Amino acid sequence: MTTSFIPNEYLSKAEDIAEEVYKRTRVVIPTIARMCLISTFLEDGIRMWVQWNEQSEYMNMSWGCGMFLATVFVFINLVGQLGGCIMVLLQKKVTHACGVLFFIVVLQTFAYSILWDIQFLLRNLALIGALLLVLAESHVEARSLFAGVPTISDNSPRPYLQLAGRCLLAFMFVTLIRFEFTFLQILQNIIGCIIMVLVTIGYKTKLCALVLVTFLTIVNFYHNAWWQVPDYKPLRDFLKYDFFQTLSVIGGLLMIVLLGPGGVSMDEHKKRW
Repeated sequence: MTTSFIPNEYLSKAEDIAEEVYKRTRVVIPTIARMCLISTFLEDGIRMWVQWNEQSEYMNMSWGCGMFLATVFVFINLVGQLGGCIMVLLQKKVTHACGVLFFIVVLQTFAYSILWDIQFLLRNLALIGALLLVLAESHVEARSLFAGVPTISDNSPRPYLQLAGRCLLAFMFVTLIRFEFTFLQILQNIIGCIIMVLVTIGYKTKLCALVLVTFLTIVNFYHNAWWQVPDYKPLRDFLKYDFFQTLSVIGGLLMIVLLGPGGVSMDEHKKRW
């Protein structure tokens, strides 16, 4: 065997391992993915309930809109997020649920002035990407005339939802890049960027998505350990926000593992070569 074939051999073995992991966990992956996806909405919805007065006063102070409108804002966030989460978990009216959650993301982007904070904005875009992947999962494959053989209609939006979802998820990794000039950090940035690009274009998609799930999970529990920070410190809320947003993106990556790259991807085009 020549040296040039060694990387391909290792890559094939890694793909086999990823496929084996998928086969052993595919029964639980959909549930875990959905739970991760809705976690940031669930946490924020519960926060609206627990911190009802604080949230209302904050909105009133920030926008000077009066307590009535501030309370309406909190109520919309509470009902919309908790209701959307329940519908996604129960797989009932998923399209409507994703629409409501998408509206909440846009509403908060403007209400909390996230539009002018590039890091928070990129994370919200990644969150929208995760929601698009939930929508893609909800688009059931059509049945062909051949007994039980599933097909995707040419007019199905599913491949494009998957493509958009993959592209938007990439923004989460952009926020994790740290400009520290140490060997390990530079190596982490380079390898992470390469893997994220591969997921975006849909090349070796399941393997790359699983690698990113592992990487993001480790980084999330290490850097965003909010449970170790006392309640009275503001840092706790910031870390908690980051933790659950990252968890939602991990859910999006698990959806990619579940659904595959979709029709608009290099993996799909390779089959036609």
